[in-house]
Amino acid sequence: MTTTQQIITVAMAVATTMLTRFTPFIMLRPGRPTPKYIVYLGKVLPAAMFALLVVYCLRGLPSHGTTLPDAASQLVAVAATVAMHVWRRNMMWSIAVGTACYMLLIRM
Repeated sequence: MTTTQQIITVAMAVATTMLTRFTPFIMLRPGRPTPKYIVYLGKVLPAAMFALLVVYCLRGLPSHGTTLPDAASQLVAVAATVAMHVWRRNMMWSIAVGTACYMLLIRM
């Protein structure tokens, strides 16, 4: 890649990053009501991302050479995550406890 191409690539990355960072502030100005679809996304996206994480973590559970202790560790960690979320209703605690539980179980 030539120096000119590198400069153009970096400039495009900077412009794209600035565009994605500034767009919400331009579209959602103070004093104006927040659009209903933004409020809706704010309510459903955290749960959707949590579900996506669970699916991603358990995607290879029944196949791909998953051994029984690994599968049991994953399922126990998921149960701990669900229990923590039901108890505390805090996504950060839920993720932290589930991760810690899984890391402890695979080390034993």
